[in-house]
Amino acid sequence: MYIENLCSAAKEAEIEIAQLSTKIKNQILLKSAKALLDNMENILKINEIDVKNAKENGVKAAFIDRLTLTPDRIKGMAQGLEEIAALNDPVGEFLYGKTLPNGLIIQQKRVPLGVIAIIFESRPNVTADAFGLCLKSGNAVVLRGGKEAINTNIAIVKIFKDVLKECGVNENAVQILEDTSHETANKLMKAHKYVDVLIPRGSARLINSVIENSTIPCIQTGIGNCHIFVDENGKIEDAINIIINAKTQRPGVCNAVETLLIHKNIAGNILPELGKQLIAKNVEIRGDETVNQYIPTSLKATEEDWATEYEDYIVAIKTVENIDEAIKHIGTYGTRHSECIITENYTNAQKFLNEIDAAAVYVNASTRFTDGGQFGFGAEIGISTQKLHARGPMGLKELTTTKYVIMGNGQVRE
Repeated sequence: MYIENLCSAAKEAEIEIAQLSTKIKNQILLKSAKALLDNMENILKINEIDVKNAKENGVKAAFIDRLTLTPDRIKGMAQGLEEIAALNDPVGEFLYGKTLPNGLIIQQKRVPLGVIAIIFESRPNVTADAFGLCLKSGNAVVLRGGKEAINTNIAIVKIFKDVLKECGVNENAVQILEDTSHETANKLMKAHKYVDVLIPRGSARLINSVIENSTIPCIQTGIGNCHIFVDENGKIEDAINIIINAKTQRPGVCNAVETLLIHKNIAGNILPELGKQLIAKNVEIRGDETVNQYIPTSLKATEEDWATEYEDYIVAIKTVENIDEAIKHIGTYGTRHSECIITENYTNAQKFLNEIDAAAVYVNASTRFTDGGQFGFGAEIGISTQKLHARGPMGLKELTTTKYVIMGNGQVRE
């Protein structure tokens, strides 16, 4: 009954949230941003407990980074809510209109999805992003975060609930599962009577589990086995700078690069210096025979390495004969998230852009830019790697659907 009560309360609140004016929604968002800052000290203290517990349980460093809140990260969460408030409200937008010969006026209107459930792992900032985006797009949200961040997530949701109450709005518009057991998560995946869309955000294991077990329509996000292919015509210095950024700026996020493909004709020109700089950043290198030759400290890569999203200071490197082999490799092992080519050859750039099947395809730029904020969309709920409904950064519009509104004056069908 726990899940049923939680989700039915969200369903009831969604009716009210869907009808809120843009002005009221923005007021709630701005007050929520201020409340995060006002409660920063308490949030940080609670987050320290989660971080301490995670370290004691042997959680790897990249996940600790994602779990840890700092004053700057909380300021970033608050700023994110302020930015959402500044975005155009998609709800009520008319996308299409036509008057038929019989006088019927048909219009297509953007409306909220309803109740959105989000299952995610150790990033507390997702709690704020999800609340803000779902509220602005007129949806209620049910959150199930990982056990590592449970205390932090509960504290943040309480702040948002208090703001909703203060504004006279149903606080059940944001719900969090305080029970983080797999059994409870599985029950949430079956709550199709109350939940309209389920969005998993996290590791491949988490996302695959949700896709396989949910009876709720899912939007798949996040699995990022991202590649950078350095063509024989690529600028070596640019390639190294892009790779270092894509791998080491934040290795635990889904748009970090995991596998490098190097054209065989430039292996000797790029691999020694690239290896040196990766090792200086404490990156473990796993490569094929050519890579092992030029980077003696590298480990021998296995078939499993090509398919792995490390989310850590590890990178796989493979040399390829040509762009066709690179495209084939990405098609075999990629997750349709973000893929990049480093080249000065226009024909090869266009071939890569046209033939790679991914949400974001780059020429001469870091994969780390696949982000709603970086794209200028504002905050995002995740990066959709599927094709139905939404693909790429999921912002406000991607959290809506449409309905047709038909105005008549007595017409009947003959």
